[in-house]
Amino acid sequence: MDKPTQFQDFNFKLAVIQVLMYEQELLQPAFSLRAFAKTYQGRRIDIEKDGYDIIPEVRDYFLALEIPAALLTQVEEIYQDGGDDIYHHLYPFWDGEDETFTITSTADLALLPNLRKMTLFYDDREEMIAQFQAQGIETDYC
Repeated sequence: MDKPTQFQDFNFKLAVIQVLMYEQELLQPAFSLRAFAKTYQGRRIDIEKDGYDIIPEVRDYFLALEIPAALLTQVEEIYQDGGDDIYHHLYPFWDGEDETFTITSTADLALLPNLRKMTLFYDDREEMIAQFQAQGIETDYC
């Protein structure tokens, strides 16, 4: 059995989960906010009320989610998009107009040996693109 991988940048982990769970469908079962809210025992999660911010229980779920190292070799490209499933499960009514899900570190690149290309949410920190490019990753902002 693979050892689970520890990410340093939670937003980087979310982008990887998007690829593996919702695009490639390798990380299963796919998380569904509605199913989670129906079965969660800690409190009643009201998506209509709670969805105007990150839902803490969903954040905790994804923080604790273990991603086998073998799956990480399948990630060759990350394209962050405000319409990605992962963000709608965490923060259903997020408008994409802030830096809530901005990747701010290259520290987790070593976890993705086959990553070749990244498209990141726009950020005025040009050094992020330079840092990814310095490590051989074709990088741009969307």
